[in-house]
Amino acid sequence: MGQVLQFRLPVMREEAPVGLALDLLSAVDFALRDLTDIGNHVTLEAVREQAAACREMLEAAYLAECEHG
Repeated sequence: MGQVLQFRLPVMREEAPVGLALDLLSAVDFALRDLTDIGNHVTLEAVREQAAACREMLEAAYLAECEHG
């Protein structure tokens, strides 16, 4: 049985403030780094495995986008 991590839902806004928009590739890059950190510091094996699987999926999508634009 796995452990479910509950993340906060994003706050919906009418429009993003100028200068604070984050492009999708940067967001994925940041998520990859965070997932690596999570995997290195969490004690539950199931959570480490899930973080690694998510990281691998995001990394594949990131590399595909970088290669094929």
